[in-house]
Amino acid sequence: MNCFQIMAVRIEQRDATAVEVQKILTEYGCSIRTRLGLHDQTNDNTCSPSGILILQLACGEDVAEELNKKLNMVHGVKARLVNLA
Repeated sequence: MNCFQIMAVRIEQRDATAVEVQKILTEYGCSIRTRLGLHDQTNDNTCSPSGILILQLACGEDVAEELNKKLNMVHGVKARLVNLA
């Protein structure tokens, strides 16, 4: 299993896209070894409308490409796959 695939995902308008992104991530949950979510917090203790996800994938390249394609189909989401193998 290739565990040297990293996916960076930029999410804009998190309030509008979070449910759809989470649905896709759940669908591919067995292929995601590590998930790290980063976002800015504004001064009034509310979450930023944008954020970044870093995913370490544990799957074949075909599954990784499929996940990448599905995430990029969501309006306001940009995903990039990096294979470090």
